[in-house]
Amino acid sequence: MDLSWFKDLDNLNRTGNFTQAARLANISQPAFSRRIKALETWVGAPLVDRSHQPVSLTVAGRQMLEVGRQAVTRLEVERAHVREALALPDKYVVSFGAQHSIGWRFYPDWLQAFEGGYGPIMSRLRADDLPNCIEDLKQGVVDFVIAYVSKFADVSAGLPAVESLVIGYDELIPICKCDSDGAPLYNLDDCAVASFPYLRFGDNAPIGQHIEPLLTSSRIRNRLHTVYENSMAGALRIRTRNGSGIAWLPRSLVKPDLEAGLVTLAGNEAWFIELEIRLHRIKGHTNQLTRKIWSYLAMREAVPLLGPKDEAITRAV
Repeated sequence: MDLSWFKDLDNLNRTGNFTQAARLANISQPAFSRRIKALETWVGAPLVDRSHQPVSLTVAGRQMLEVGRQAVTRLEVERAHVREALALPDKYVVSFGAQHSIGWRFYPDWLQAFEGGYGPIMSRLRADDLPNCIEDLKQGVVDFVIAYVSKFADVSAGLPAVESLVIGYDELIPICKCDSDGAPLYNLDDCAVASFPYLRFGDNAPIGQHIEPLLTSSRIRNRLHTVYENSMAGALRIRTRNGSGIAWLPRSLVKPDLEAGLVTLAGNEAWFIELEIRLHRIKGHTNQLTRKIWSYLAMREAVPLLGPKDEAITRAV
């Protein structure tokens, strides 16, 4: 597995032509084709529809490209952090753990806002499944964990010596593809519809703990027919864009798709789930720098929070 294959797939997606994409990669067209074929073999599914010109990516291809872009970007960022840390070995690197949907969208904006008030810090992010992030926090592998909390679920519940601060807001919203008139293909408010295709977070995805109680209490659960499951929000996002069904996803994640008209809301505000984004720490696993950061966040009105309704930086801790 070579990460450069994802860049090849991206070039092919942009050009729609193997020869042009090979030129961008500075290799021959046959060599480029072999690399795309090798990626398809590694995934175990066709990623490119070669039946017409220009060529286009299959659903699996678009899904893998989305995940591949994120992985390559995150690896390059982590490599830069490692090199910076090696250049300044006397500086402590503050480590954050976050579930994937927070790591890709919210975290970079929040860190920039934090450093704008507090000052630059050496930091790194471990984007992972939430249970792994919590285990890293307990073992002292990371200094802080950033996670969603709602009235339905709180990751810190039952964990000894865990403290938390609210550093942002988001919300889970039901979305689906638009029809030709811009209206939702599926509307949860339409009581005449007996069944809706549902794109569901898998049982191992903690984000689902915020969603299932609403579905049960609102009695919509029996009207949702699961057609696809995945623990990755990015994978569900791609499925909503191609019209496969309804998914509850963080507004911060799908904001670009909503603005571009690729998807729309699949129901009114009664179906929204308000989320707090909290920073967690274990008090016994601290040092002078992390205690200073915590005190700054707890006592000074300095770090803006993203509000889900106005979708702007609106209030401070």
